[in-house]
Amino acid sequence: MIHALRYLGWPLLVGLLVALLIIQRYPHWVGLENKPEYTLQQAPLPTGPQQGPYSYATAVSGAAPAVANLYTTKVIDKPQQPLAKDDPLFQRFFGDSLPRQRRMESSLGSAVIMSPEGYLLTNNHVTANAEQIVVALRDGRETLARVIGSDPETDLAVLKIDLTDLPVITLGRSDSIRVGDVTLAIGNPFGVGQTVTMGIISATGRNQLGLNTYEDFIQTDAAINRGNSGGALVDATGHLIGINTAIISESGGSQGIGFAIPVKLAMEVMKAIIEHGQVIRGWLGVEVQSLTQELAESFGQAGRPGIVVAGVYRDGPAERAGLRPGDLILSIDGIQSSNGRNSMNQVARTRPGDKIDIDILRNGKPLTLTAEVGMRPPVENRPNK
Repeated sequence: MIHALRYLGWPLLVGLLVALLIIQRYPHWVGLENKPEYTLQQAPLPTGPQQGPYSYATAVSGAAPAVANLYTTKVIDKPQQPLAKDDPLFQRFFGDSLPRQRRMESSLGSAVIMSPEGYLLTNNHVTANAEQIVVALRDGRETLARVIGSDPETDLAVLKIDLTDLPVITLGRSDSIRVGDVTLAIGNPFGVGQTVTMGIISATGRNQLGLNTYEDFIQTDAAINRGNSGGALVDATGHLIGINTAIISESGGSQGIGFAIPVKLAMEVMKAIIEHGQVIRGWLGVEVQSLTQELAESFGQAGRPGIVVAGVYRDGPAERAGLRPGDLILSIDGIQSSNGRNSMNQVARTRPGDKIDIDILRNGKPLTLTAEVGMRPPVENRPNK
């Protein structure tokens, strides 16, 4: 008996180990639950019905009537022979009296009806130098619009039409939007008529794009094409959150990178234009650049925030205050200066005539200068440095 157990013991033991390995590797073969080798955190099961939107028709029906199509015409005056001005033969016979060609050029755009009094917001680049602006409403009415004022530095313009019973957009809150929120772009792309496209908020606070002087764009992947400029960017409830302005595209068509001016900024510009005919901004008359690592080391200020004065406008507020090129601005009115754009926007929000303290570092020595903020002149009237 003992001899038989010794003879059969090893095969039985090996068979038992093999069975355990098979059960562990393929538990479902014997009816056991297959447990994964990793742990996943699962969301809890919903306790009620799902509340996802299946249509944005209500939002569109509320916002779309307040978005108008714009048709602008402008006179283009240019030489009949584009190269004539550089041709000595033409210059010899015609001098400065070269034959010129005048023609009308049409362009498309969109605008948003902001008030029942007939004020509309659109882009400055849509209406700039326009001889005539025709506004076509969704209800079929058409009328001529006049430009109340424009602000090239934010690319906004305010129009006025004289019609009654105007549909008006409902304002949203551009300062509370989140990346991932659904957006709808309404406009007149390529002149095909009013069109609605859908996307999400891709980013907020986009700047340094080289599009405008003051940039604080909402980025969206809702399709924006030529003709959408000046149209409405609305949220999922149909409330206005931005004015469609530009796209980044190598082909000229929509590639999912569109930009809109936040409605909060647009309303500030519109209010200033209606009340004053222009946007009144504070101005120091200074050009600055951010403090790079190399510049910080040259100033002996590695790791310290600041902005460098790159240029000072002649007889401007900064020059009168004693600011010089090469100065390192540490703070303006107690607010740390770590970004040139943010600091200049801070100055722009200051009322002209107010005085501000500027803490600087000059030749390694700290100084505090006091400047009286001036009024920012129009771009075409900007003084020389």
